[in-house]
Amino acid sequence: MVPRPPLLALKDVRLADGSLSLFEGVELTLELGAKACLVGRNGAGKSTLLKILVGLIVPDSGERVMPPGTRIALVDQEPLITGETLSDYAQAGGAEHYEADAALEAFGLDPHRGTTGLSGGEARRAALARAIASQPDVLLLDEPTNHLDILAIETLEQRLKSARFAILTVSHDRTFLENVTNRCFWLDNRKVRRLDRGFSEYDAWADQVEAADADEARRLNKMLERENAWLARGVQGRRARNEGRRRRLLELRAEKVAWQADQRGTVSMGLESGGSQSKRIIEAKGLSKAFNGRTLISNFSTRIQRGDRVAIVGRNGAGKTTLVKLLLGEIAADAGTVKLAETLKVVYVDQARAQLDPTATLRQALTPLGGDQVMVRGQPKHVVGYAKDFLFTEAQLRQPVASLSGGERNRLLLAKALAQSADLLVLDEPTNDLDADTLDRLEDVLADYDGVLLLVSHDRDFIDRLATSTIALDGRGHIVETPGGWKDFLEQNPDFLESASGTSRRKMSSTSVPVATPAQPASKSTKLSYKDQRRLEELEALVVSLPAAIGGFEKELADPALYSRNPARFDALMKAISADQAQLAEAENEWLALEEKRTALAGG
Repeated sequence: MVPRPPLLALKDVRLADGSLSLFEGVELTLELGAKACLVGRNGAGKSTLLKILVGLIVPDSGERVMPPGTRIALVDQEPLITGETLSDYAQAGGAEHYEADAALEAFGLDPHRGTTGLSGGEARRAALARAIASQPDVLLLDEPTNHLDILAIETLEQRLKSARFAILTVSHDRTFLENVTNRCFWLDNRKVRRLDRGFSEYDAWADQVEAADADEARRLNKMLERENAWLARGVQGRRARNEGRRRRLLELRAEKVAWQADQRGTVSMGLESGGSQSKRIIEAKGLSKAFNGRTLISNFSTRIQRGDRVAIVGRNGAGKTTLVKLLLGEIAADAGTVKLAETLKVVYVDQARAQLDPTATLRQALTPLGGDQVMVRGQPKHVVGYAKDFLFTEAQLRQPVASLSGGERNRLLLAKALAQSADLLVLDEPTNDLDADTLDRLEDVLADYDGVLLLVSHDRDFIDRLATSTIALDGRGHIVETPGGWKDFLEQNPDFLESASGTSRRKMSSTSVPVATPAQPASKSTKLSYKDQRRLEELEALVVSLPAAIGGFEKELADPALYSRNPARFDALMKAISADQAQLAEAENEWLALEEKRTALAGG
């Protein structure tokens, strides 16, 4: 296949901030049909690289290559919505009137609505609609799922998957990236590495790359030990004829210093429950709440016990925050009762980051009473050390909060929250702007937390990894609670959220109950057919053999030198694992269905 010409490319791009090097030798190419993600740790410079691509920042050296007439659209982290109406705003991006209005309506927005008073989610949807309606050649997205509800994210996924233009997105949302991308760019140690596969294969690839880097670091250490020993032998080592070798030693030392400077630690988090001895933390009975004649919650009851991790999901404006405030007793219900455990310690992390004073320094935010100590779950810790636990440098302690990136501000909120003991921890969109490493560590901490977690989130992967139950609101007063995470909720309530907007996947009756199919005559058989029995036996064999095959492939992939030694074999193994995992999932589902059928027949 003839490679497509690039629509946008960076060649050997370098950028420094004073003496600090941000990028070195960056190579990045986007062509028609590319759906790429740009991943990396918070503070690595992902947003800066997007601004170089769009032309808002000029690099110190290197080239930005773009054919004449190429159209680029950028959706920033905090889009500014201007104009008289949303339609005016969307048309200002270059779309025709009908294109702008159609895109806005696809994202659930009224084109005639004014641009003032928009929520964060509405502003995000308006910016996405404007960018997509403009039909760019290249679409750049900076954290596009922030403030969006899950159904809006799914709408965005559908639009991007069917798009012909090139896409580069910066996002923390694993499920979104897995569903949309076919290429990954990894910004790490001031360089960009490229994987020509989707995000679902990123983790395994990154592990291989990091293992190879560790081997290189060990090789560098050995060389340094050898060269230092040579230099220490005395005057001979400093003779003019050996000056070249001495210079090489100094270069090696500088190389190691640079390598060590790029190796950031991992976030060190801890969490401890408060002093309440109650097992039952919240008991709600018959809760109802309406605002301005609109019922958000109707006759809802739940019991939340110590150790429960409850996800709360629904469209923007469905009443998620209202439900949390009702459960905490912060607002009164129109009907029903809420009983909270005695001596309950509650810590709340707000998605709006309203708990942070933008004019305060990071030090002042962590030590509001002054001094240089932070009380971390009852124990004093020096503010510099605690800041480093959350990947902040000592120099950053003097920076105002306003200068921090979105991910850094979210880490600061978590640092403040996790310093406290809490029987009940409320996290409102905690994953916004966080990098993958921080998310993984946060998941570990929350999984081990023995208090109650109320999690308001749109991050499907995060919910699936953590939630013991999921409460969903449809915005019209109906609420369901399902054991498990997002996937469990969808399996048991496939049309619950869609039916609120009339976009259900299946036909629903006026009472939101699925229309029943005609009853089938009862079968007199008490066992599976011959065909089903044979298939059940085949599936049982697959369920045993496939994990063994996958394990063998993974063992071979564990060789850190495999990717550099034999990239074709590495690719083949990755594809084989992916295929076997998909086949295993299908086999398990089919086996379960047949086993349930067999049990039902035997019971009949």
